Amino acid sequence: MEPIFNNTQVAFALKSDTELDRAYFLFKLIDSQPLVRIGTAVTNFAIKAHLPVEGLIRATVFDHFCGGVNEQDCLPVVDKMFTKGVSSVLDYSVEGKEEEEQFDAALKMTLKTVEFAKEKLAIPFAVFKPTGFGRLDLYTKIGEGQTLTDSEKAEWDRVVERFDIVCKDAHSKDVALLIDAEESWMQDAADDLVAHMMRKYNKEKAIVYNTLQLYRHDRIDYLKKLHEQAKAEGFYIGMKLVRGAYMEKEHKRAEEKGYPTPICSSKEATDENYDAGVSYMISHLDKMAVFAGTHNEESSYKLIDLMLQHRVAKNDNRVWFGQLYGMSDNISYNLAAAGYNVAKYLPFGPVRDVMPYLIRRAEENTSVAGQTSRELTLLKTERDRRKKL
Repeated sequence: MEPIFNNTQVAFALKSDTELDRAYFLFKLIDSQPLVRIGTAVTNFAIKAHLPVEGLIRATVFDHFCGGVNEQDCLPVVDKMFTKGVSSVLDYSVEGKEEEEQFDAALKMTLKTVEFAKEKLAIPFAVFKPTGFGRLDLYTKIGEGQTLTDSEKAEWDRVVERFDIVCKDAHSKDVALLIDAEESWMQDAADDLVAHMMRKYNKEKAIVYNTLQLYRHDRIDYLKKLHEQAKAEGFYIGMKLVRGAYMEKEHKRAEEKGYPTPICSSKEATDENYDAGVSYMISHLDKMAVFAGTHNEESSYKLIDLMLQHRVAKNDNRVWFGQLYGMSDNISYNLAAAGYNVAKYLPFGPVRDVMPYLIRRAEENTSVAGQTSRELTLLKTERDRRKKL
């Protein structure tokens, strides 16, 4: 199709000159691996030492990649993006919690975002992470088939209950619910639990969505197996497709524990796996709905072509494109301008609590070949275009 992702006027229409300059400065920093490593270490130290750095973080990296410190904070950003046809997914991005009261707080916040999604056309999905509702080690133990203690059984029952409360609420309010994927060693237990929720709440259409990380070479087989179950048992599959976010951790753990890495052998193999997953789902939209989470322009063009081949309307609610807030605006806004369904993940939460998420974002950007340099090229192009006006 005609290339559309080079149009920087559309991509950055909502950014002021100051915001454009800040974005350029941030991606320049992220482009340097040594600076990211040093910045990460200094930031972690400053937060642990309770140094007053929140104002600086808020004014730079936080405001670029996050919608605000709470859900109300996000609404002006949501409304602004929606003027250009780009929807939002409010993502409570507090990570690494371990206490029951913190899991209950995450449940409460997720229910609040489901309510927001019901009330606002600009918020078509709610989302949560499995480890927002329970301990990673507990998921791991269950996934590995280990025997649980009585207290762990009771703890897992509470995790299942939290999942069910949110999925039931989303179903009753007709709000699609994305459930993120995490490390492979906890994912089996999460997959089984999400599939259980699909059986309960996806009887008429896809409400509950799982996530496939397609840098894992086993995920297409998992999707096909789930498809057979869906046909046999009469439920719909909702699936967010991403490449993945835990590659270094996955390789390191596989090496330490002496098992084969679950990650594809190369970037090319991952790209092929991702595109195969998208193709499979578009070929089976009678039973599926797909949220294609990607910052890859080539994959986005391939999905557009697949939709044309299968005569899928641009605004078919079973097909969404998704990117992260603060990244790949050239994809998001140009797709929206062309009439496709597009949603940005909009992270929010207290500055200190969201820092692990922001650090992961910076580290991922330095490790994805070409991502940051592409952002810089587009930002420079738009700055130059505006100077000529």
